[in-house]
Amino acid sequence: MENNIRGGDAPIACDLEAGKNYAWCSCGHSADQPFCNGNHKKEGGTNPVIFSVEEAKEAYLCTCKQTGNPPYCDGSHKN
Repeated sequence: MENNIRGGDAPIACDLEAGKNYAWCSCGHSADQPFCNGNHKKEGGTNPVIFSVEEAKEAYLCTCKQTGNPPYCDGSHKN
């Protein structure tokens, strides 16, 4: 499957908890950007990226879905 749409035009700052699993939307169809809400199933989008962090931190998560370092923003939305 291919990425289908942009979920936004800029990253979203998120406070991530250590050891918690997150599902980052990789297709852009989620209404809960940058996280998955299951819309990929009915829209034919890509599956979410499941990730966790070892230490609590603030991170900027990609919404344009063009990042080379999912789920983190790498500035690709500026291109």
